Amino acid sequence: MNSVERVKEICKERKIPISKVERDLGYANGYIGQLKKGVFPADRLLDIAEYLGVTSEYLLTGDSKEGDEARYYLNNETAEMAQKLFENKDLRVLFDAAKDATPEDLETTYNMLMALKKKERDNNEF
Repeated sequence: MNSVERVKEICKERKIPISKVERDLGYANGYIGQLKKGVFPADRLLDIAEYLGVTSEYLLTGDSKEGDEARYYLNNETAEMAQKLFENKDLRVLFDAAKDATPEDLETTYNMLMALKKKERDNNEF
């Protein structure tokens, strides 16, 4: 199995459309499927491996998909949260703003967001 086939397999397992990977990484639509030899240029291999949370070695050889030494995050919940931040620009803006906020500002913002969420839930019940 070559690198392109491994990327397609991972995407299939995770239900991530190849077109989303291409779009998120700034590649042309159909780029991954058009690689004739099944090999990515080194810079793109690293980008795709990081995006998918696997090692470049795994994409190249199929070895060490997620060994303890290759894992970037300590647990799956953290990895999922990081992926959501990566995929959602609005969440990244909120996260970036929160880094410099005071604890009081964070609490106020949290309370506001929870009130909005409750209001939306209440409106959807009718």
